[in-house]
Amino acid sequence: MGKYMAIDSHVHLWEVEHGIVNDRPVYSIGNGKVDFGGEIRQMMPPYMEDNKNTVERLIANMDYAGVNAAVITQEYIDGNQDKYLLECQRKYPDRIKIFSLYEENDDYLLDGFDGLKICAAKFKDKDLKRLLPVFKKVEAEGKILAIELFDGDSQVEDMKYLIDKCPDLKISIGHFGMVTTKGWQEQIKLACNKNVYIESGGLTWLFHKEFYPYDSAIDAIKEAIDICSVDKLMWGSDYPRTMTDITYIMSLRFVEETNKLTEEEKKAFLGLNAQRFYGFGPMKKMEDIKNML
Repeated sequence: MGKYMAIDSHVHLWEVEHGIVNDRPVYSIGNGKVDFGGEIRQMMPPYMEDNKNTVERLIANMDYAGVNAAVITQEYIDGNQDKYLLECQRKYPDRIKIFSLYEENDDYLLDGFDGLKICAAKFKDKDLKRLLPVFKKVEAEGKILAIELFDGDSQVEDMKYLIDKCPDLKISIGHFGMVTTKGWQEQIKLACNKNVYIESGGLTWLFHKEFYPYDSAIDAIKEAIDICSVDKLMWGSDYPRTMTDITYIMSLRFVEETNKLTEEEKKAFLGLNAQRFYGFGPMKKMEDIKNML
């Protein structure tokens, strides 16, 4: 269905959700709903009635939407999914890259994973300089470090320090710098460094009040292009949470159909940049699947 070769740089998977939010448990109650620290939330589409967000369902959605590959990241609210992600990669080694979860201790995995995910926005201690040994280890092992920062520019200076100390470390900054918050441009500026990229997972969530076709989100992409060039920006969906109100195809189509971006910008943002950054092999646009519409 897609018009371009596409790689989704921000996807979540789990068989059993067992996370934490504000020191309280997150657990499934069925029909895509969860108890989110004492509040009922629709965490995933209701057709995931068993609350299993499996790799098989993801691949089916990717095939239909024309998405070639995906990067599986992690988040505290889902719980550590390292073991399940290793199973997923064994099943679909050419379709996904996987990131283990850093949980503010030294007991984290790198072997078998493509990189490490750090949820810095959730840290009680916002100081990131203390993570230099972690950054150096990921760099030494030739892995990628994915990180989500606290809103705005509060952790940007620490990131500058870490980037300077780890010049060969490939870093992906998530949620498009929390684009709807003050100071988001400072996070985007970090991508002016050689090995730092920005991924847009959750962009439709951040602009949800505006809704489809997310004109302001496109404007934000254009502003980011002016800051760090289109070659440092990557598309991401934040599947399956953003699929509670839009379809997977819609998360891709609003970029494909805009007339504010050039064809070359769309190709780079939707797939080519992620293909290069994450080390995916040769790919071309997937064949269209005709549907009943």
